[in-house]
Amino acid sequence: MDQRSASVAQLWEAHLRAPFPSGLGGTEVEGVDLVLLDADAAGCVRTWLDNGGHLDDWRRSVVSSCSHQLDLVLPVLADEAAGYYRRLRDLTALIA
Repeated sequence: MDQRSASVAQLWEAHLRAPFPSGLGGTEVEGVDLVLLDADAAGCVRTWLDNGGHLDDWRRSVVSSCSHQLDLVLPVLADEAAGYYRRLRDLTALIA
């Protein structure tokens, strides 16, 4: 396993252990649905790991969109939520 794959796997395990931040279900920040953002980014990370570090064109587009959305919401989030979504941003950056 190369360094990038190891980093993704380690961050992914941490993400799986982390609870979704309380109070954010059904919340939009900067016009972004936080639950959908989490699901889209996580789905791409899982696919990337399952496919040996490869994404199809559609998922690469989804990852790019997620990265952009994460850049929009992170400055607004605080505490637990910021850490949760910062980890997702790190994951999308690694697999993009």
